[in-house]
Amino acid sequence: MDLAARLRGASTLPREFFARPPVAVARELIGAILVDDRPPGLIAARVVEVEAYDGPEDRASHARAGETARTAPMFGPPGHAYVFLVYGMHHCLNVVTGAHREAGAVLLRAAAPVTGTGLMRERRGRPHEPDWRLASGPGRLGAAFAIDRRLNGVDLTTGPLRLLPVEVLAPRSGEGSIVAGPRVGVAYAGEPWASLPWRFHLRGDPSVSR
Repeated sequence: MDLAARLRGASTLPREFFARPPVAVARELIGAILVDDRPPGLIAARVVEVEAYDGPEDRASHARAGETARTAPMFGPPGHAYVFLVYGMHHCLNVVTGAHREAGAVLLRAAAPVTGTGLMRERRGRPHEPDWRLASGPGRLGAAFAIDRRLNGVDLTTGPLRLLPVEVLAPRSGEGSIVAGPRVGVAYAGEPWASLPWRFHLRGDPSVSR
């Protein structure tokens, strides 16, 4: 079976996987495969970096102000997308976690391309970008996967944008362990939120954001 057929035929991570606290989901998303089978072609990348964001009590979370028009997807069913725009230009993809009406999300910060690198380069407008940089950071990942606000609230358990289990593809040779550390750019939240080890990444992977 070729790679495209394997990815298309694989079972998606079920809703029950996402219906748990964001920190638990975040750690287990390392190594999962993000697949986009929308036209004009199939692309996929292995998730190598994420950040967990909890509900209103988490001062680094968008949910800290409660449910608003912007944050409504975070309070919705688990396994759906929460897409937001930063700096007026970068769309960031999150997956909603926890029980329905309990806000939580995991930001997909970086992914290592598996297939479809030509299309990723076209979308990024970077014809000479090396594979490992194509989705190395939340903004790059968003651009490589053509993420925008039209995907806000879509169900990631039914596709065509979906997440597949780690086991779908064999790990790359030399892949390292999962490392936990503080989230990026959340000093404004104060302590203990700024120092919580809720960012997870795959040790040594070149696609982890800088």
